[in-house]
Amino acid sequence: MFSPDQENHPSKAPVKYGELIVLGYNGSLPNGDRGRRKSRFALLKRLKANGVKPSTVHIACTPQAAKAISNKDQHSISYTLSRAQTVVVEYTHDSNTDMFQIGRSTESPIDFVVTDTVPGSQSNTDTQSVQSTISRFACRIICERNPPFTARIYAAGFDSSKNIFLGEKAAKWKTSDGQMDGLTTNGVLVMHPRNGFTEDSKPGVWREISVCGNVFTLRDTRSAQQRGKMVDNETNELQDGSLIDLCGAALLWRTAEGLSRTPTVKHLEALRQEINAARPQCPVGFNTLAFPSMKRKDVVDEKQPWVYLTCGHVHGYHNWGNKEQRDGETGNPALVSYIWLVFDCERVEVQRLRCSFLDVIRVLHEAALKYIMLFLVKLHVIAEVSDATHLFVERSQSRRER
Repeated sequence: MFSPDQENHPSKAPVKYGELIVLGYNGSLPNGDRGRRKSRFALLKRLKANGVKPSTVHIACTPQAAKAISNKDQHSISYTLSRAQTVVVEYTHDSNTDMFQIGRSTESPIDFVVTDTVPGSQSNTDTQSVQSTISRFACRIICERNPPFTARIYAAGFDSSKNIFLGEKAAKWKTSDGQMDGLTTNGVLVMHPRNGFTEDSKPGVWREISVCGNVFTLRDTRSAQQRGKMVDNETNELQDGSLIDLCGAALLWRTAEGLSRTPTVKHLEALRQEINAARPQCPVGFNTLAFPSMKRKDVVDEKQPWVYLTCGHVHGYHNWGNKEQRDGETGNPALVSYIWLVFDCERVEVQRLRCSFLDVIRVLHEAALKYIMLFLVKLHVIAEVSDATHLFVERSQSRRER
């Protein structure tokens, strides 16, 4: 998708607003990235603006009149107050913004198809019978087409009929300026990092975003009909490193500027070689350990480092004192005592690699680990591994029980 001035200059790169990365897949979905269902999605400036903004409000509509209005060839949001009354807000075209929609539905209005993240101890087959908690039209992101290309998030997305319907049981209300607003069933939660998305980042406070983009404190329960308190001094503007909770999948937002500071594949390879150059030694067999290149990470050799899941000690492979077979790496980490350790190419920040996340056995730097852990603890994903597993950090506190 290119802007009009880029159409005549094919060599010019399209403007990138940012990227959405699904946490938990380490760069690719288990069955591969296909079409609109993938582990990351780049938001690029469209050839033609498709953003919308609210215009006419129809206050006292009967359901029949509301249906007639909604069937027009334009976007609208319907708020059902009772069986006899529906408020319809019509939306008009906005030539200054681009709209991107995220959700579980595979219908054409959805730009980025997101499905429930499968815990590491389960397979897709295990969770097929479980009903998804992600909304079919979960949220939409509106990006300004002109600098600074601000991106804002809103709960709910428009369906194939260009409509959003908030039923009688959905949380909804009239605002002080006479407009309508509401929340989706399971909500869209956002957390912005403090001090930017750097090694000094601190966790922000989780907030809920409404259909109109207002910010609220969290409800008592995820799907409660009573909304939280409105937070007037905060906005729905996404920042570099913002986390988005869709109740079943976690998304990380990276701005184009933030992505420009991420390490290249060449830099990650240099970090691997730096560790290998230190010639780490196995405390069991006293042989030298070496991490394989990313191209050969699926091939286990005698120098491959292995890690104990219960204590975090790294060593070479041995088969004494352990009942599992050498193919333990293909099994469930919660059922084996140790597993092989590899690098993967998920570019976050340029720092030395000091940590390992033991339920997926990947090597990453401390800041990224701490930040992602804040989200995983909230979602209770860690409990899917085992009570004994933990992460370790090569600093003053090397062991942290989960």
